[in-house]
Amino acid sequence: MDEKIALKIEGLSKVYQLGRRKEVVALDNLALEVKQGEIFGLLGPNGSGKTTAIKLILGLIFPSSGTIEILGQKHTEVSVKEKIGYLPENPYYYRYLTGPEILNFFGRIFSLPEETLKERRENLLQLVGLENSGHLALKHYSKGMLERIGLAVALLNDPEFLILDEPTTGLDPIGSRETRNLLGRLQSEGKTIMLSSHYLSEVEKISNRVGILHQGKLLALGALRDLMTEWKASDIEDLFVKVIEWSKH
Repeated sequence: MDEKIALKIEGLSKVYQLGRRKEVVALDNLALEVKQGEIFGLLGPNGSGKTTAIKLILGLIFPSSGTIEILGQKHTEVSVKEKIGYLPENPYYYRYLTGPEILNFFGRIFSLPEETLKERRENLLQLVGLENSGHLALKHYSKGMLERIGLAVALLNDPEFLILDEPTTGLDPIGSRETRNLLGRLQSEGKTIMLSSHYLSEVEKISNRVGILHQGKLLALGALRDLMTEWKASDIEDLFVKVIEWSKH
């Protein structure tokens, strides 16, 4: 049986015009598939095109060329957006609201029935370990707590496809392990997860496959073990450095 594809990208480019004669190629002819039910790591140094790719997938910006399909539909279809959850790198929420209140706020945006919202709110707060912090306003949250409430918000609509931008930023080792365990649990429930991260060791521990971007180009794609064998790399950091250095020659 053919594996189902959660995300299919073909010929995707994004060119920014800076003035009349200068342009910047943020993404260059990207072709990529993410399989349903896998955890896919999108890697690359600053300015590599990761954030641009995520914004294009979400429909926040428009491509210069190319196509994007999510769960078999064009990414611009409203119906497919209901199946996506997104955690930005630096989520911003109303700081005077509590965790339960921010979930209520987004739940109403999703038009969730009151009973459904109540059940999901309680389950998600417990899932991310914030069930005892319901009295605190978000302005009193630590960076790690903000990441965890952001993950709860991303899961509120029970998405099939989850996009996480730096999901372990600000987490201590225990928090990072808990997040990894949570992502593994979500994967076991059938969710597809695409994560972008600078924390290579975290990606190595949880991803089924990775793609490495640099200067808008996809340089390497595959299972980590296969890539490390191909590039004669000792670990993911060695692989990352070798791929980036190779691209400069």
